[in-house]
Parts: sequence; structure tokens; C-alpha cells
Amino acid sequence: MLMRTDPFREIDRLAEQLFGTTSRPAVMHLDAWRDGDHFHAAFDLPGVDPDSIDCTVERNVLTVRAQRRRPTTDTVELVAAERPMGTFSRQLFLGDTLDTDRLEASYEHGVLTLRIPIAERAKPRRVPVTAGNGRRQITA
Repeated sequence: MLMRTDPFREIDRLAEQLFGTTSRPAVMHLDAWRDGDHFHAAFDLPGVDPDSIDCTVERNVLTVRAQRRRPTTDTVELVAAERPMGTFSRQLFLGDTLDTDRLEASYEHGVLTLRIPIAERAKPRRVPVTAGNGRRQITA
């Protein structure tokens, strides 16, 4: 599944809300859950061009990068600039129980959703149990 390795994430999130800077864009927030035989992760990326989203898997590390840009033409006059711009990046360390070869990604309504099947070897299975001399078999 998903392994969290950053014990200070909540402190970072609070600091980001209070002291966010334009030079360092906010991280993309995510929800993650398991539904049956699939693991899901949803990343908030409102206003991002789908062509700028880059999703890669190397070994068990999933990296998502996306870019949000301001309009830059001679006729544009910037009146307010409160939304974070730039490159957003997030890495997730995935467990060996996920089949990353069959990962699916979709982007809709500003949310990037990843769907990763649980590997067959990680699913529960029945194990036959033999008793005594092996003549009688009990299924667990």
C-alpha cells in the first residue's frame, strides 16, 4: 500500500497555509484509499494543463509532476496573484503488494486519479492444512 515516511507532514502543511511563498509552490494534496482489489490516489491539481502532468514509476517510487503557469502576453495585466504557480511535485513510496505495471491515471475536474491493482500474490488465499500422516485434509 502507501508508506508514509514524513512524520513532519502536518507541520509542513500548517506552515504552508500560514507562510506560503510564491517561490516555492504548495505541494499537491492527496487522498488515498483501498477499494476492493484496487488502491486509489487522488491529487488536487486545479487549473493545471493535462499535457503538463508527468506521472512515472521507478521500482516502487511513484512521482507525479505538474506545472501551472500564469498567462504571459503583452496584453495581460496581472491584478492579483494569490494562486501558487510553478512546478508541483509529489513522490509516493508504493508497497510491493501493488501491481504498478497496470497503473491507470485519469485527470478530470482538476483531480488526477491513479488506480493501481493489488498484486495477485498479495490477495488472501486459502491454504490447505494437513493433519497427522497427511491422509486427512482440512481447508483453512
